[in-house]
Order: sequence, then structure tokens, then C-alpha cells
Amino acid sequence: MTQISQTVSDLRATFNTGKTRAVDWRRAQLHRLKAMIEENEGAILDALHADLGKSAFEGRLTETGTVLSEIDHVLRHLKGWMRPARVWTPITAQPGRSMIRPEPLGVVLIIAPWNYPFNLMITPLIGAIAAGNCAVLKPSEISAHTSRVIARLIPDYLDADAIRVVEGAAETAKELLDQRFDHIFYTGGETVGRIVMTAAAEHLTPVTLELGGKSPAIVHDDCDLALAARRVAWGKFLNAGQTCIAPDYVLVQEKAAGAFVAGLKSAITEFFGPDPKASPDYPRLVSDKHFARVRDLIAGGEIAAGGDSDADTRYIAPTVLTGVDPQSPVMREEIFGPVLAVLTYRTIEEAISFVNARPKPLALYLFSNSQAMREKVLDETSSGGVCINDVVMHLAVPELPFGGVGISGMGAYHGRASFDTFSHRKSVLVKSEWFDVPLRYAPFSETKMKWLRRLM
Repeated sequence: MTQISQTVSDLRATFNTGKTRAVDWRRAQLHRLKAMIEENEGAILDALHADLGKSAFEGRLTETGTVLSEIDHVLRHLKGWMRPARVWTPITAQPGRSMIRPEPLGVVLIIAPWNYPFNLMITPLIGAIAAGNCAVLKPSEISAHTSRVIARLIPDYLDADAIRVVEGAAETAKELLDQRFDHIFYTGGETVGRIVMTAAAEHLTPVTLELGGKSPAIVHDDCDLALAARRVAWGKFLNAGQTCIAPDYVLVQEKAAGAFVAGLKSAITEFFGPDPKASPDYPRLVSDKHFARVRDLIAGGEIAAGGDSDADTRYIAPTVLTGVDPQSPVMREEIFGPVLAVLTYRTIEEAISFVNARPKPLALYLFSNSQAMREKVLDETSSGGVCINDVVMHLAVPELPFGGVGISGMGAYHGRASFDTFSHRKSVLVKSEWFDVPLRYAPFSETKMKWLRRLM
């Protein structure tokens, strides 16, 4: 038995003892997780800076602070989520009562990406713990500093009999996927998502796939264009564009295009100064390979802002492209970097058709003050989530399930959705013995048939 298979076996033995089902265990682990972050936030933020060049402020905003808020929310609601929910019992099942009891799935695998390596590792773990599961955590080897911090801290704070960290590269991930889990939660790209789903099918293991795609922003001329540009620029260049729900491209109403692009340029200067390379608040690309891929995408349009880069420091300036060919690589691939493609449209119908001609995105953003236009876009497009007159911020609402649709993923988490993802909703019917309806028993008669037709 390999070390990985032994780890899974050990966790299954722990789960079978029933210790993780107790609400006291769940709450204690969540409190310990919170203490881990609060007592080691400096080390976590240093690791994020080493991996991605994130400032301490951005690290707190998008990683540690977000996770702490999630823990607090779950602790407030956990007992209520765990209670059996009574449901209606039809007359045919009377006398009796019906309920749904949430129960933990068992031993789960959580595979995290490199772009938000702490948040996207720990947030699913919160849901797994809240639901009463044992878990194997696989951080990304690309964000190596954060992976090491997670691997060091988790055993010091959490129950090592129930939660383990396994570090490694592709071969480690493959060996993990060869094991039988009760659920696999994967965040990352479409290509590996297919590998995860194929491996899970071998054991008929359910999966949650948090993928990505090209999330569009539609900017109509009836909105505050300066504010729209500022918010789009913030969401796009956060983490140097390495965000799965960053606006990937903008469709701006052609009459507003000039003002909107000018607003983007102004916002970039406001955020990062005349030379973003010198700004302590502007992150870097995570690897040489990723840097080279994103830099090559800049050739897909006319540079309206930015465009410069430095391979030695993996720096690519916040870049805005106009005159973009819809068939160019920058419009075919998920950019996942600080390059924003801006295209124009004449009518909202044209913009909707453009979005619908492409795979369903993880997020869709609309800037408009017209209620009719908002309803039209909501009704006629499909995406994992929608944010109107802002970007990214729908993640800040813990009771909004976060997840994709179609090629952008399956399943959802955050808040109650995380608890539900890592739980089985077990159906229970409790029948009374005080009366036994003879109708269902043979021999059958015409009288019984008449009663049956009245009841069903």
C-alpha cells in the first residue's frame, strides 16, 4: 500500500468511527481553522507575495479575509443547517412524517489551483468540515510557497486523523485520483477538469468542477461610464488578471467606446501610477510558462494602454486592446492575465448573440441602468453567476451559490451551498403503527379501486 492509499484508508477508518459527525467536532475544527489564519496571517501573506507578488492588502482582501468571513458565516448557521428539515407527507403515506436529514459523504478530495492558492484550498475545506467529512487536501505545486505553508500549518491546528495535506505535482495528483473518494472538489482549468471527471467515473464518484471560461462584461451607454471603467479595471487587473471570474473581454456600446476606454486608462493610472511595474500593489504572473502564453495574446489587437512586459520579473503591464478580431487567440482562449479585449456592439441583441455564440461563462457582467435591459440579459443569456453594475463582487455574498454551468463547471459552493455540496440529503419517512391502511393490500376489489382513484 502506497503512502497516499494508506492516507485515504486512515481517513476512512476515522470517518467510520463517527467522530466527524458530531457538531462539537465540526465547530471545534472551524474555530481551530480560524485561529490558524489569525495567528499565522503574516506567513500566509508572505507566501502569497512570494508566489504571485500580491500585496498584503490584496492578500487580505481576496484570500485570508474572505476565508475568515466564510468561517464566521458557517459557524453562525451550522446548527440550523444540520437540523432535519420536515417536508409534506401525502395522504397515501399517512399516518407518518417525512424529513430530509443531511449526512456527511465520507472522505473527500479537494484539489486547489495556484491563482488564489489559500482561499481556493481552504474555502471548500470549510464546507467539508461543516458537513462532517474527512478530507485530503492537494494544494497546487505551482504556488509552492503557499503550498508549503498550508502543509505546515494544517497538521498543527486541525485533527490529523481527519484532515491531511498531500503535496506534489502531476504524478501525485494522478495517484490521488486513482483512489476511491466520496466526493472530489476540483478548481482549475477545463483540460484537467476532464481528467478529474474521467478518473472519478471509474469509482462513480460525484464531482464539483469549478472551472473558468471567458467571462464577458456588457457596457451599455446608459450607465455611468467612468464608474463602469473603474470597476472593470479593478476586477480585471486584480491579481494581475489571474482570476477565474475576471472580465475576460468587454462588449461596449459603440457610442460609448471612446469614453469607456479613456476611463480604463484613467483607472489604471489611478490604481498603479504612471509605471505599474514600480507599484507595490500590482502582482506578477505566476510562472514563466504562463507569462509567455499571456504575452503572446497581446498581438490579438491594437494596444490602447499598456502592452509592455519584462520576462525576468514575469511582469505584464495592465493592457487594453481595441480593434480585436473575434477569431484571434485572445478571443478564443481564456486570457487569465492582465490583458483586456474591448469590442463594440450596436444593439443589445447583437451583444447577447455574441455572448450566446460562445461557451457558457462562469460570470457575466452588465452595466446598465435600464431595468428592461437587465431583465433581457438575465432572461436571454446563461452563465454561472451575474453581477450588475459591478464585477467579481457577487462572491462577497455568502448565500449566493458560486459555480459554473456547462463548460464553466458543475456544482456550487459558498455558504449553505458548500454545506450542501459535501452532504447527502437523506430522505426519511417515519410511519406510525397506530393505524394500518388496508387499501394497499391484496385481495383487490372494485371498491378499493374507487378509493384509489379518489386518493391518487
